[in-house]
Amino acid sequence: MMNRVALVLAVAMPGCAAPPTQTGAEPMQAFTVIAHRGAPAYLPEHTLEGAAMAHSMGADYIELDVVLTADDHLIVLHDLYLDAVTDAAERFPDRERPDGRRYAFDFTLAEVKSLRVHERTGTDGKAVFPGRFPPATGIFRIPTLQEMLALVQGLNRTTGREAGIYIEPKAPAWHRSEGKDLMAAVLAGLAGHGYRSADDKVLLQSFDMDSLLYARRELGSDLRMVQLIGENRWRESPTDFDFLQTDEGLAKTAEYAQGIGPWLPQVVDMKTFDQPDISHLIDRAHRHGLFVHAYTLRADQLPPGAGEFSDVVRTLTAIGLDGVFTDHPDRVIESLGRPGANRAPVPRK
Repeated sequence: MMNRVALVLAVAMPGCAAPPTQTGAEPMQAFTVIAHRGAPAYLPEHTLEGAAMAHSMGADYIELDVVLTADDHLIVLHDLYLDAVTDAAERFPDRERPDGRRYAFDFTLAEVKSLRVHERTGTDGKAVFPGRFPPATGIFRIPTLQEMLALVQGLNRTTGREAGIYIEPKAPAWHRSEGKDLMAAVLAGLAGHGYRSADDKVLLQSFDMDSLLYARRELGSDLRMVQLIGENRWRESPTDFDFLQTDEGLAKTAEYAQGIGPWLPQVVDMKTFDQPDISHLIDRAHRHGLFVHAYTLRADQLPPGAGEFSDVVRTLTAIGLDGVFTDHPDRVIESLGRPGANRAPVPRK
């Protein structure tokens, strides 16, 4: 019987959109397309199937968020808790913390693997992105970091096209408060698969400046790093995100990182996508030698008045953005006029 990943590839490859016909224009190859949690516009986030689909679409990088289990396994999961994307509440009704959530850190890998992954839901139980993959089919599981890296490297080898890893150790300060060194564990997991140097196609990202400094200066990591920038009101980390957007903050960032990852509204007017030729934050970052990858572009969440998706992508390139995290890697690649990942089938002998 065809395994799940092979089935997804068989379905996904023919469906990749063909690049549009261009007249008098070269494809924009330098723009980096980052598959945000795989291909969550089409399959549940952070699943092996979603990563396989993103790879087949031609994404430059596949983004992974990573947390630890109770028995010290690294798993690919966006939240610290399991409730939003799994059936943990039904399977383990008595395992919640005082805040009402079931944290992956309190479950063994075997328990995590028993869960069924579904589309992201809010606290009301309703889909955050209505109209995406049908709810609760019971066929998806949470992967380990090892499984995800093995999948991506295997696809790199069999397709001849190298997709990179864009990895975020999720809430490293919270893990430290629980007695675990998540950053060290992630770096060890990456090294075990050959990701050790700045020449490797991997980017280490975090909202937590102190954790990136720790990885660089104390753990001695040579990996390329990206300082994520959020809003202070989110309380994502102790980092002062307002400071990071200043010249002084960007100069400090350039001492340990190669790029920044701002929220899209920090670089473009999300109501109209009408900006000058270059964003002020992007311009400042470039002057400090930092590339800029913004998050998160979704074709099914464009604001009214933004225009066609392809117009939005072209605006993002026009303002100088170097890349974007997206739930729709195929749509971005099509808009850029880049060659798709479709390949002629290998003849049977």
